Amino acid sequence: MRRLKRISLWRAGVPLALLCAGLLFATSATSARGTDLRPSRNTTLAGLVEEQSRRSAALVRQHATLTQDIERLQTQQGSIDPKVAQRLKNLSEAVGITPVTGPGLTVTLKDAPKEVVRDNPDVDADWLVIHQQDIQAVVNALWAGGAEALSIQDHRVISTTGIKCVGNSVVLHGVPYLPPYKITAIGDRRKLQKALDDSKYIENLQDYVVKFQLGYDVKTESSIAMPAYEGTLDLQSAAVPGFEQTPTVSPTATGGR
Repeated sequence: MRRLKRISLWRAGVPLALLCAGLLFATSATSARGTDLRPSRNTTLAGLVEEQSRRSAALVRQHATLTQDIERLQTQQGSIDPKVAQRLKNLSEAVGITPVTGPGLTVTLKDAPKEVVRDNPDVDADWLVIHQQDIQAVVNALWAGGAEALSIQDHRVISTTGIKCVGNSVVLHGVPYLPPYKITAIGDRRKLQKALDDSKYIENLQDYVVKFQLGYDVKTESSIAMPAYEGTLDLQSAAVPGFEQTPTVSPTATGGR
């Protein structure tokens, strides 16, 4: 009798277990909705950063389109005084929300090649990569050289643009980017080049270019078509006038990394 009872329980338990398994598979398929719940082992950080960059760029473009629609509708509500319209146009060009074209320079920064990293295991890894202060130093030098407009990774840079390191990527307007970093400026090419040559921080960076093959390349451009800034113009933070501000370039600008 005991043996028959055990067999009966086993026969009843097997269908129940299969039913539970089926419910789990159905729930997993519904939750996944066609996506892989277990990412491929080949997924890399670089791929994730690039995907996030594409999504963020798409949202920025959508925001810019909606903003233009709002401005057009506001204009249709009533005529604008010609003097006010001209002043708005001038301010738009100064702020950076209109596209511009002109001659200038492009500076490209790269991390040290993989073989250099492999052949120098005892060297501090921070010496072999481009940092946010390296990008900031180039940007500051180009502004000092009279740059009329500036972009990083083909995205327009304005006065409120912040550059921040997150891991091995640089975040610009909330979007992460991986090297190489392309910094483009429109303006007098001789003055821009002189400003780069006179920068003490870039002079220090050049030492690492020689020692560890960091990438630093300057290319003159006869004509650059630079897009308008498409992000928000709202300030995220502010400082009290009269107080000393933190310099944009790292305090180690004149030596060390």
